[in-house]
Amino acid sequence: MAIIVNLDVMLARRKMSLTELSERVGITMANLSILKKGKAKAMRFSTLSAICKVLECQPGDILEFSDN
Repeated sequence: MAIIVNLDVMLARRKMSLTELSERVGITMANLSILKKGKAKAMRFSTLSAICKVLECQPGDILEFSDN
């Protein structure tokens, strides 16, 4: 079971770089990179909310559950 992070997909759809997202959300590039690569163990709801606000999306657009 795994949670898949589709942050790179949403960034591409919004034509936004990771650097721009980092600046607009106020999260370090290192932390966003960990999240984007699916290496994060947890994410705060405040972080998810901020990302969704900037990318104008829903949490389900970023996070996906897979039982493979």
